[in-house]
Amino acid sequence: MKRIAFVPAAVAVVAAIFFLGPLVATFDFSLRMVRGDLTLEAYRSVLSSEVFLGALAFSSAASLAAIVLGALLVVPTAYWVRLKLPRLRSLVEFVSLMPLIIPPVVLVFGFIRVYGSSSVLPLTTSEVGINLLLVIGYVTLSLPYMFRAVDNGLGVIDIVSLTEAAESLGASKLRTIATVIFPNVRSAIVSGAFLTFSISLGEFVITSLLNRPGFGPYMVRVGQDQAYQPAALAIMAFAFTWVCMALMEFFATQRPGTLKVPIRFPKFMRRNVT
Repeated sequence: MKRIAFVPAAVAVVAAIFFLGPLVATFDFSLRMVRGDLTLEAYRSVLSSEVFLGALAFSSAASLAAIVLGALLVVPTAYWVRLKLPRLRSLVEFVSLMPLIIPPVVLVFGFIRVYGSSSVLPLTTSEVGINLLLVIGYVTLSLPYMFRAVDNGLGVIDIVSLTEAAESLGASKLRTIATVIFPNVRSAIVSGAFLTFSISLGEFVITSLLNRPGFGPYMVRVGQDQAYQPAALAIMAFAFTWVCMALMEFFATQRPGTLKVPIRFPKFMRRNVT
């Protein structure tokens, strides 16, 4: 039994060395910007750059927009499929996995082709249109993860009973989704949101080909021109990703449908309750 227990521990140690070794070496290299001394000068240089702050702010805003748009798209779709169209669930799951099969470069060239200057809807001719295409691209890339998170959350709660109760009190389908379904899958949406944010923040292909000042293209440009700052950026991006993963794990441990605070039912659901 001791030998059997020793093998998993040895594998874990080897795996930790394999994955943490390059990270430690990168962190050590990022501290050697000043010759002969270990300093945080590379991090200070990155954080004091206006270009870095602008790229981070732009990508963060686009990622947050992608989270909102993705939630508004996925939650009603997954809810309706589970409630009314269960036979189409396998088809919808297959469609949601398509972004894992189609390369992002194909996706962005499709955007340019369909929404170019000669199309009926020329989104590529304006800054607002290009930013909208970027957000749609982020939503598409994160669709497999957002859909899985929301669909698992809907599988835990009894959406049929909740829908019947809301409709018996006079709620429309739209109001049921907004005031009943969304609050009960909040933790699932948050889990999908963190994955969406992590994917969108460092995305390079779509952001670069659409010529947007995002964080991904900024990291590539810094890596071409400087030595120590890219290492600092890599450590910062890695730390940020792990923070998102930790937050995702925290929210994922809460069962979808259970909330820390009691839910107050809307007035239209209380007016007939005696």
